[in-house]
Amino acid sequence: MNITGIISAIVIGAIIGALGRLLLPGRQPIGVILTVLTGIVAAIVGTAIAQSVGVSTTSGIDWIELVFQVGLAVLGVAIVAALRGRGKNRRVER
Repeated sequence: MNITGIISAIVIGAIIGALGRLLLPGRQPIGVILTVLTGIVAAIVGTAIAQSVGVSTTSGIDWIELVFQVGLAVLGVAIVAALRGRGKNRRVER
């Protein structure tokens, strides 16, 4: 993967992750880096799922693929926020 591919993956991941956070109600205790990483994973997995169910790649915006990606980003942000929230509210028993 060249530098252009890496930069575009980060930009697309940031957009997909931000859309996932915007669509998820409530406050999420995760930072920008986790949001971008969640978006990158959601974009990759969403593309793979879309291709496996037969969504064809076009020269424009693939709206169905985008729905898969954003849906997975919402799910991913919810999971990461739940895991992060659980770790901060843990009490030490003596």
